[in-house]
Amino acid sequence: MPKPTCLQLKVQLAKIQDLFREFDLALGKVRETKKTEHLMEMQKEIEGKVEKLQEKFMSKEIREKIQDWQDFYREVFQMETDFSNIEIPEKQEGFDKLLIMAPGLDAQKIFDKCKEFFATSDFDSSTVRDLERATDSAYAVWIRNGVEADEENKNLSADKIKEIGMATQTLRERLLQELEHFKKTGMHLDIHNVTLCAGSRHGDVSVLSVYWRSDDGKLIVYWDNSDNAYNNLRARQVVS
Repeated sequence: MPKPTCLQLKVQLAKIQDLFREFDLALGKVRETKKTEHLMEMQKEIEGKVEKLQEKFMSKEIREKIQDWQDFYREVFQMETDFSNIEIPEKQEGFDKLLIMAPGLDAQKIFDKCKEFFATSDFDSSTVRDLERATDSAYAVWIRNGVEADEENKNLSADKIKEIGMATQTLRERLLQELEHFKKTGMHLDIHNVTLCAGSRHGDVSVLSVYWRSDDGKLIVYWDNSDNAYNNLRARQVVS
């Protein structure tokens, strides 16, 4: 599906805003007259118009992925989310998995939720900070849909990744992907390799890494020097 132009998006946004203003005016009249019999009917009508407008610039595939994430947050975190207006980055070849981060979920909250479903190492995120993407609002990124971290990024240290300007997964994004993958398949990520969470830091310079330790069946989060580079230590690139 071709990406809409900036002008097209502005026109669609203006139409949606007009519909909401229309509903607000109707709601004001209801409050004045105390007549509520047509309010629900009008609300459904406006919601239908908004949905039709969204379909013009959001593919069915994207809408289904958004719904999947809303269902996931409801089931796992007991969170009611609405990602209908979230900005979806332009999809690039090879990046087929959409990851949607809900606002207010830090790494510790996601890690604690992981512990409810499977064994983990000990972890304290009090000194963890993300270098990429804010946590106070919902956002979406595209990632490669692989069990193992990106082979393309083997032997690349976090320092080198920062130098070349590659956008990569943060710790909380990697933990959320682990949880979502487990809920969907009953399996785990990084059985043979390690995800270097180059988008996050522990303290000032240490970098977080995550993998599944098959020997004792446990999700491991640890930190190491930012200049370390190994064959099986691989960052997961994102499209944001």
